[in-house]
Amino acid sequence: MSREAVVVEGLTVVTSPAGAAVVRDVSLAVRAGEVLGVVGESGSGKTTLGLSMIGHTRRGLAIDAGTIRVDGTDIRALDHSGLRAMRGRTMAYVPQDPGTALNPSRRIGSQMAEMVRAHGRSRDEARDRIAEVLADVGLDDPARIVRAFPHQLSGGQQQRIAIAMAFACRPRLIVMDEPTTGLDVTTQRKVLETIRDLCASYDVAAIYVSHDLAVVADLADRVAVLYAGELVELGPVDEVLYSPQHPYTRGLLMAVPTVESARRLVAMEGSRPPMGVGRTGCAFVDRCPVSTDRCREVHPDLVGAGSPLHHARCLLTDDAAGREQVSLRPVLGVTTPMELGAEEKPSVLAVGDLRATYGAKAVLHGIDLSIREDECVAVVGESGSGKTTLSRCIVGLHRSWTGEISLGGEALTPGVRNRSRTSLVRLQYIFQNPYASLNPRRSIGNVLMQTLERLSDLDRAARYDRVLETMDAVALPRRLLNSFPDQLSGGERQRVAIARALVVKPKLLICDEVTSSLDVSVQASVVGMLRDSQEQQSLSVLFVTHNLPLVRSIAQRVVVMRAGELVEHGDVAQVIDRPAAPYTRQLLDDLSRFGSSHRLDRVDAVADSSTTTPTDGKAL
Repeated sequence: MSREAVVVEGLTVVTSPAGAAVVRDVSLAVRAGEVLGVVGESGSGKTTLGLSMIGHTRRGLAIDAGTIRVDGTDIRALDHSGLRAMRGRTMAYVPQDPGTALNPSRRIGSQMAEMVRAHGRSRDEARDRIAEVLADVGLDDPARIVRAFPHQLSGGQQQRIAIAMAFACRPRLIVMDEPTTGLDVTTQRKVLETIRDLCASYDVAAIYVSHDLAVVADLADRVAVLYAGELVELGPVDEVLYSPQHPYTRGLLMAVPTVESARRLVAMEGSRPPMGVGRTGCAFVDRCPVSTDRCREVHPDLVGAGSPLHHARCLLTDDAAGREQVSLRPVLGVTTPMELGAEEKPSVLAVGDLRATYGAKAVLHGIDLSIREDECVAVVGESGSGKTTLSRCIVGLHRSWTGEISLGGEALTPGVRNRSRTSLVRLQYIFQNPYASLNPRRSIGNVLMQTLERLSDLDRAARYDRVLETMDAVALPRRLLNSFPDQLSGGERQRVAIARALVVKPKLLICDEVTSSLDVSVQASVVGMLRDSQEQQSLSVLFVTHNLPLVRSIAQRVVVMRAGELVEHGDVAQVIDRPAAPYTRQLLDDLSRFGSSHRLDRVDAVADSSTTTPTDGKAL
């Protein structure tokens, strides 16, 4: 058996100087060559735990107790220079947002060479190693990549650069924070295969922080589930994801979409307790469908749950009432997308012969697209296929296009500054990256109020009520009203961005990968909210995504793009079940191979025997 490369004992991270616990008494170990998946809702402490393992905390936090040993070295005993010497060589980090990891003013090759040479490689060795890792992460034409600036690469390419830089010096520990969030399924599969192969080949211990349970099932050897800063379940991926013992883990699994069926996703009721709040009982008690009075009085320990390697922090672990078997693909009762009577609905958006360029390069080639009232149209395709460019042309952020775009019969000009106030209200855009789309100097309440001040005639009291109403709709706790973006998790920031778009009650919403940074429970809540808005507010949605299973649960029609062209479109069921274009079949084949290559081939057998009726009729 491989030795333990990382050992964490009693780790507690607190707010500074208040001392409220954000991560509480976490102990775990990761062997060389092993991948540990860390999952949980946004704000559960996943990223804080991962950063702590490389001796770092975000502003306002501090490691208060515990030991962290990486390759035998206690990193808490190191000074700043000692930590700096280990980072990159012994331990590395891949951030969720590659834009924060790359210097926008320097070429990719220069940045990678600086990092490799800082750890003792010669110029020639650095050049050879850079070419090797770029090939490892599936980036073609490395000569072009090393000459490029970050803004000249797609988001997926930037993320692969960040992964390549982390593996370049072959460290003993790599902490990856949602590294495949912005990647399409084809690229994601290739990158995950690369991560798995490199970890095994070089005996690298990996901490993989993610909200994507399907990715964790495919990649990880073991899974750690965090809730409110506590480790609530830990064990082999087969046991945790296919025979979960904690109600919180089961709740996460019930929110996972599947490509096989169109169904309403089930989000957990309520929200996690504020970090640092003192409690005597179970942290999950207020949201648990099977809790008892004893759960409010006794704080559970992490105890054995069915096998020597499987542990759960639940008093009901051995109680049959607390162990409904819910697999990664639960049988929840399939529902089809709402019937729209599409032939009777008026068109909200019409795009005709749209052609777009970046300088002399053509990126869209004669796109024709329409969206009807109350309809959701999904746009899918690989990174670089033109999905975001299409969206930016429609919203007015990309000016170099020809053709026709009309919104409710009103012709839209290329530049957003020349558009009417009515069109600005009716058409709202949600950006993929919440780290860059929110003003860091404005509180969340100010961000939302500013939108209403500019685009509505509501008085101050009505604006305040609308803000609270919208925060509730996207599962954003009201206590965050006076918080700033840097005090929020990535998922919470994205919910703010969604709320900012919805607060003016638009008629057409363009969503550019808006759920990519959300945990599955919040994703289920947001998808449910968007579908409810379709029904209640006649909201139409253009949903840009690489998440094919999610398409099945939200969209009525789907458009498949490749290299700036529309290669297939039609009803979701028709396109997914009976794809006509070879490229669509390739995407679905990649999804199938990605999902079944490791462990997901066992899920259906588990699901057939599962029960999914929660105790007391409450939704998990």
